[in-house]
Amino acid sequence: MRTVYPLVRYRDAGKAVDWLVEAFGFQVHELVTDPDGGVRHGELIVGTGMIMTGTGEPGGPGIYVVVDDPDAHHARAVAAGAEITSEPDDKDYGSRDYACKDPEGNDWYFGTYRP
Repeated sequence: MRTVYPLVRYRDAGKAVDWLVEAFGFQVHELVTDPDGGVRHGELIVGTGMIMTGTGEPGGPGIYVVVDDPDAHHARAVAAGAEITSEPDDKDYGSRDYACKDPEGNDWYFGTYRP
């Protein structure tokens, strides 16, 4: 079972998904769209791996890590000095997640979501 998922944001994730499928042979596992048809969240499979993507301001990639207890994990990260960018909360897709940056500014996301 996978527990670590690279995240990549694109200005137009729908266009990017089409390109990733054509150029790299990814297969679409799931696409969640906004009311206007834009891709809010995408899951793409390649071999035994998966990446997640969505529409947003491009930046460095992030990493999503599955944890059993996001609240305890969050407390540990806070104690270690992580910069919390999103407090733990329950998502409409059934996960409990939080987000932070490490000391070098890399984006990390932790939660219970398992695609």
